[in-house]
Amino acid sequence: MSRSPSLPERPRLELDPDMTPDERLEALREHFKEIVQVNEQLTEQLDAARDRQNDLTDEVDQLERENETLKTSSLYIATAEELTDDGVVVKQHGNNQEVLTEVSPSIRDGLEAGDRVAINDSFGVKQILDPETDARAQAMQVDGSPDVSYDDIGGLEEQIREVREAVEEPLVNADQFREVGIEPPSGVLLHGPPGTGKTMLAKAVANETDATFIKMAGSELVRKFIGEGARLVRDLFELAAEREPAIIFIDEIDAIAAKRTESKTSGDAEVQRTMMQLLSEMDGFDERGEIRIIAATNRFDMLDRAILRPGRFDRLIEVPNPDVEGRERILEIHTQEMNLDDGVDLGAFATETDGLSGAELASLATEAGMFAIRDGRTTVQQSDLHDALEKIEADDDASSVPVAFA
Repeated sequence: MSRSPSLPERPRLELDPDMTPDERLEALREHFKEIVQVNEQLTEQLDAARDRQNDLTDEVDQLERENETLKTSSLYIATAEELTDDGVVVKQHGNNQEVLTEVSPSIRDGLEAGDRVAINDSFGVKQILDPETDARAQAMQVDGSPDVSYDDIGGLEEQIREVREAVEEPLVNADQFREVGIEPPSGVLLHGPPGTGKTMLAKAVANETDATFIKMAGSELVRKFIGEGARLVRDLFELAAEREPAIIFIDEIDAIAAKRTESKTSGDAEVQRTMMQLLSEMDGFDERGEIRIIAATNRFDMLDRAILRPGRFDRLIEVPNPDVEGRERILEIHTQEMNLDDGVDLGAFATETDGLSGAELASLATEAGMFAIRDGRTTVQQSDLHDALEKIEADDDASSVPVAFA
């Protein structure tokens, strides 16, 4: 804590009886100047003290507001269904319970039927939320046609075939399915290690079908307010219906579809509520139309059995790290624009890259080019590929070493 500055000492005047009138006058003038200087110093210290007081007052107000916020109960998402003379009819999301409640005049003036509001445990309206269209625009990434084709994906021929059968064919050849008399698979779940091309597969399908590509990470469905995640899932499927043919791609689905536990925390309950809404939307009583669902996860072992049953995700497609032929094809794809030396043998080099994912192989090709640039060359040699491989492996070893805390 800083110490307050000391006050300036008040000047004292002592007049010698033997002083002449002129000397007395001059002494009085000097004394007056000293008094003026002290007064200016006191004024500056007073202004600084007032500024400090204002800062402390603002800090106390902020702390009091934060304290009140921490003491408030959880808020829930609801919709103002109807405004009456007796109050407002609100419908809580999640359980669809409708309640007539009172609302403060300050909120009532800006409230209209259909607005989304935050309510407390007593159904009191605490604030008006942004329109749901804003939430959809912020949370969902919509690409008209992703710039990825099947030629950009190497080593996944079998996975590409299965995804095309389940997602692309029902959108392109719907009549053929009707003639055969079968319903196309309702959803495809891609699972496997990170960097193996799961997202690229989904984008390639959307590109080949000219379907609207709606992408959302599962973690984005875990929202701040209770009931908001379920509402966002409904928005996701409504947006797809507005833009069909459409492909919904949910990445990191394990964030909302993990195995259910007996935990009673509000966070776990909200995640489970969001998952139940997703299951409901995937089952659905209405025809889904030209909407296909693809999901991806790196943690297949964490998923709840309910979402894996037939009728929701009919096809579970593993996307593993590529084999030697796949690795060679991936290297060819990522080096096709590079100036390779005539002595480069990608087939032989692919045998040395066992265990690397497609993303790591793409990074390896870039690193090889960097080694060539570092040596002042315009062609990439076989030695550059080996140097890049050593760097990738060294980076992997460094990231796997546990961190020791002092």
